[in-house]
Amino acid sequence: MTDAMEVKSSLRSVEAGLDRAAHSLDTNTDTNFRETLRIVGRGISYIKYFKLRFTLRALLFWLSLMSPLILPWPIKIVIDNVILGLPIGEGTVFPPYFMPFMEFLSDKTPTEIMAWIVVLSATWVVLFGAFGTGAAQAWTEAFLAEGHDTATRTENEANEASSKLSGLVGLVEFRLVLRLTQALNHLIRVQLFERINSLSMKELNDQRIGDSVYRIMYDTPSITNIFYQAVLSPVSAIWTFCVVLAVMSYSYGDAPELIWLVLLMLPLQCVAMIPFSRPMRRRAQASRASGSVTTGNIEEGMSNVLAVQSLGGNKRERQRFGKDSSESFKRFRGQILIAIFQGIASKAASGLLGLFAFYLISNRVIEGMLTPGDYGVLFYYFLWLGGSLSALPYVWFRIQESIPGIRRVFFIMDLPNEVMRGGRELPQIEQGIEFSNVDYTYTDGRQALRNINLTAPIGQIVAFVGPTGAGKTTLAYLIPGYYEPTGGKMLVDGIDLAQISLASLRQQVSYVFQETQLFSDSILDNIRYGNRRASIEEVKRVARIAGAHEFITNLPEGYDTELGTVTSKLSVGQKQRIAIARGLLKDASILILDEPTSALDPETEQYLVQALHEAAKDKLVIIIAHRLSTIADADKIVFLKDGEIQEQGSHDELMQKPQGEYRQYVMMQGANASSGEESNPD
Repeated sequence: MTDAMEVKSSLRSVEAGLDRAAHSLDTNTDTNFRETLRIVGRGISYIKYFKLRFTLRALLFWLSLMSPLILPWPIKIVIDNVILGLPIGEGTVFPPYFMPFMEFLSDKTPTEIMAWIVVLSATWVVLFGAFGTGAAQAWTEAFLAEGHDTATRTENEANEASSKLSGLVGLVEFRLVLRLTQALNHLIRVQLFERINSLSMKELNDQRIGDSVYRIMYDTPSITNIFYQAVLSPVSAIWTFCVVLAVMSYSYGDAPELIWLVLLMLPLQCVAMIPFSRPMRRRAQASRASGSVTTGNIEEGMSNVLAVQSLGGNKRERQRFGKDSSESFKRFRGQILIAIFQGIASKAASGLLGLFAFYLISNRVIEGMLTPGDYGVLFYYFLWLGGSLSALPYVWFRIQESIPGIRRVFFIMDLPNEVMRGGRELPQIEQGIEFSNVDYTYTDGRQALRNINLTAPIGQIVAFVGPTGAGKTTLAYLIPGYYEPTGGKMLVDGIDLAQISLASLRQQVSYVFQETQLFSDSILDNIRYGNRRASIEEVKRVARIAGAHEFITNLPEGYDTELGTVTSKLSVGQKQRIAIARGLLKDASILILDEPTSALDPETEQYLVQALHEAAKDKLVIIIAHRLSTIADADKIVFLKDGEIQEQGSHDELMQKPQGEYRQYVMMQGANASSGEESNPD
C-alpha cells in the first residue's frame, strides 16, 4: 500500500513538473468536478456561432436513429416467414409504423416476400448505408479530432469512405460535419491567436512560443469534441432509449424482465467508467503538457541552430529532444492504457448482462413463447437499449480526455488583455511626455525603476544611456504601455497615461526593437507593415534614410524580395536597417530606437544619426544605445544606473562634471568622438 502511494505521489510530482515546464503560470491543472462542468458549458456556448449548421447536423444525426425502428423487423420476417414458413401476422405484434408493409406482404409467397425484403434493404443501404449513419459518424468524429488541417488533407478519401458506410444521408451529414468542424476549429484558433497577440508584455514574458503553437494547433480541436459529445450524444442516447423502449414494450410487453435487466446497464457502466475519469483527465493533461514542452524545444532548437552547431551541441540537443519526445510518448501511452482498462471494465459489465439476456431470450424461444425471429429482434433491442444507457457515463469519460485541452485554451483566453484597456482618445501629441516619481517592480519583486522624473518634449532627441541592467529598456517600455508603472504617474501632453486608450497611444508611438523582427513577406510589405497605405516612393525615402535602399535594389527582386527564402539571406545590419525604415515610415509622434546602430558600420551610423536629427524636428526621438557616437549629439542624455536616473543633460554638460557618472562611463569606454573633451576632460 505504501509503495503504491509513493508511486502515485511520484507520478503526480512528475506531472506537476511538466505543467511548470510547459507554462510558468498555468500550473493549477487539477480540474475538479465543478470546474469541469463550467468548462463544458463554456465549450457548448460556441453553438451560438453556428446555430443553423448545428441544427441541421443534429437533425441528420437523429435521422440516423431510425435504424432500431426498422432494421430488426425484416430480419424477423426472413427467419419466421420465409425460412420457417410461418404465416404473416401471427404471433408478435408489429409496431404500427411497420403494419402497412406487413399488410402488403400478407398475400405474398415466401419468394415474393424475400424479394421485397431485398428491395427494402437495398433502399435502406442507398439512403442510410449498411450500418446507418451512426457508425460512420463515430469514425468521422474520431477522424476530425485531428482538426482542420487533417480534415482538409484527406477530405476526398473521407467522403468516399463515409458514402460507402452511411449512404447518401451519411454523405450529406459527413460533409456538413466536416465543414462545421473546420469552421469551429478556425474560429477558436483565430480567437486564441488574437488573444496571444494582445497579451501584455508581462504575460508574454511567461509565454513560451512552443506552448502557444501547441495550444493553437492541438488544444483547440478539443472544444470540437465537447461541441458534439456533450450535446448530441446524451440527447440522442436518451431519445434512442425512449423510442426503442416504447417499441419493445408495445411488441413484447410480456418480457418486462429484459427491461429491468437493461436498466442495470447504467449503474454497472457508471461503476466501470467513473473510477477511470479522474486518472484519464490527469493523464490527458500530462500528455498535453509533455507535448507542449516537446514543441517548445523544437522551436528553440530550430531558432538557435547556428549556436548549437558552432558550440558543438548537436549531440546534447539530440539527447534533450529524445528525452522530451520519449516522455511525450510515455504520457500518451499512459492515457491510452487508461482507456484500455476502462474499455475492459465496460465490456465486462456489458458482457455479463448480455449473457443473462441471451439466457432469458433463448429460454423463451425454447419454451415456444417466442419465435427464432423474435430472438433476433429482442436481442437487437437489448443491445440498443444497453448501448444508449452506456453512452451516458461514456460521454462523461470521453469528456475527461478533452477537458485538459479546452482548459488550456480558455486559460490563455482569460489572461488579461491589454488591448481591452479603454480610455480617452489621444489627440496628436504636441508637447511630449513627462515621468513623475515613476517606479516599476516586476512580478517577482525585483524593482527595475525607482523615482524616475523626466521630461521629454517633441522636437528633441533623448538618449537613455547606462550599463547593462540599468533599466533603459524598461523605461522605454513604459512609453507605449508595454509595461504599466507600479508607482508614480506618466503624462502625455499633460494627460495621465492611465486614462488614454492603448490603441490611440500606440498609434502615435513607433518602437524599433533591439532584436530585429521581420516577417516572412516581401521587403516592401515589411517596411510598410505599420503604414499599409504608404506609396512605394515613401518606402524608398525611408529606406534611403536608414541606409537600406542601395542593398535592397541590388537584390535580384529588389523590394519584392521575399524574406525567409534562400535568395534573401541578409546580414544582421541589413535586417536592422529594414526595421529602422519600418519604424520611420509609421510616421509616429514618438520614435523609440533600441540599439539602432549596434550592427551598422560607422558610415551608415553617421548617416542615420543625421537623418534622425532631421526627423526629430517634428517628433520625439528616444534612443537606447551603448555606442556613444550614436548619442553624443542628442539634445538630452539620461544616464541610468540601478534603475535610477543619476544624471541628465547634454553631452557637453555632463562631461563638465568631474566626478559625474556619465563622464566616468565615457572614459571607461574610451570615447572621445564628439568634442575632444574625453581625451582631456579638464
